[in-house]
Amino acid sequence: MNEPILTKFAIDAIESLAKEDPKLYGLIEQEYLRQSVSLAMVASCSNTDPSVLACEGGFTSNVTAEGYPGARFHAGCEFVDQFEQLAIDRAKQAFGAQYVNVQPHTASTANQVVTSRILDPGDTLLGLSLDGGGHLSHGAKVNISGSFYNAIGYNLNTDGFIDYDQVEQLALQHKPKLIICGTTAYPRIIEWQKFRDIADKIGAYVLADITHIAGLVIAGEHPNPIDIAHFTTTCTHKQLYGPRGGLIMMGKDFELPSPRGKGTLVNLMQSGLFPFTQGAPIVNTIVAKARALDRANKPEFKQLAKRIVSLSSCLANAFIEEGITVVSGGSDNHIILANTLKSFNVTGIVAEKALEECNIIINKNWIPGDTLSPFVTSGIRIGTNSVAARGLDEVAIRKCASLISRVLKQIVVVNDREYKLDAAKRDEFRAEVKEIAICFPIPGYRLPDILKDK
Repeated sequence: MNEPILTKFAIDAIESLAKEDPKLYGLIEQEYLRQSVSLAMVASCSNTDPSVLACEGGFTSNVTAEGYPGARFHAGCEFVDQFEQLAIDRAKQAFGAQYVNVQPHTASTANQVVTSRILDPGDTLLGLSLDGGGHLSHGAKVNISGSFYNAIGYNLNTDGFIDYDQVEQLALQHKPKLIICGTTAYPRIIEWQKFRDIADKIGAYVLADITHIAGLVIAGEHPNPIDIAHFTTTCTHKQLYGPRGGLIMMGKDFELPSPRGKGTLVNLMQSGLFPFTQGAPIVNTIVAKARALDRANKPEFKQLAKRIVSLSSCLANAFIEEGITVVSGGSDNHIILANTLKSFNVTGIVAEKALEECNIIINKNWIPGDTLSPFVTSGIRIGTNSVAARGLDEVAIRKCASLISRVLKQIVVVNDREYKLDAAKRDEFRAEVKEIAICFPIPGYRLPDILKDK
């Protein structure tokens, strides 16, 4: 039987890399091994399925395809059109959308398309502040969204929940043209309808950025904003286990007239991405998006989403039992924010470095009211996307909570950025992490025997 064409292509490609560039091949191999024996608990990442990686790493990147299906500016797009339409159709099915653009290179690009088409430079937007859990593209002063536009930030209440009364007060006071809801470090349910009700009072548009909760939305584990917000954006790698890229979507408002006087909101978004913001799409990434969205439409994905939420809740409760201060007192999604400065007298950057040394990967993060630099921070952000995909159960996730607590209790703080950790204790922690990682391997990633023996 003849070997399948794509299988031979992939094998030849890997063999060629190993032969022609052994240094690079060796580094890639080391990274594979690192991921295999560490526990990735960064809220903004996941384990991309190997079938998605196969799509992204293929020869479809050879095609230049400016434009949209049926209206390209280059030849050779017969199958590219079908790839893109397949991705669009699968995204519509997953989110219940009426319109989808699958070409954004990132979710930040998707947000930029929406803001730049709704707003002119100097216009006002309202978004969640960084220390409250917002994203750079939601109006941070260091970002284009906060430097080109008059960005006003709303925040959380004293219990760690979005302060919807403040959102309404600021909206009535400043009359933004665009209200952005959605977060990057917020562990609770977002009430989309409250944002829409506020926006309707002042004639504003609503952008819901579901980058961090897209998988939960698809699975019904978080309310869906698609028919509430005017625009919904997301990335495709955090919780869709796909390639790094973005989506722009609309629900029932997709045929509303454009505020710029020509066509509808669909026309506005199509031209807002190409040619206004981007040139040619990344074809191989679109192919990978189509694969990831197919997986997200399967019944198994709903079970994975349920596990993401249950593990997050369990981890938050375990932290609290360990005496760790958890922002808002728990989690409704995949994110837990922990105040390490209050709990251990350890800054976020020290916690991040110490845990990484023990092969537990999290990230430093601002917490509400944080007075430290964003490069230092008072807390950390932990997520359960990757560990849920690996199949960790509640017993294993409680071991993770215990490990994190013990590591941060064991280190000796030198200053806000430096610490000391006994090498013998570090090796003990690494061994515990490795045991969990080997018991729950990344799906589709074969663990070499050499790792099991070390």
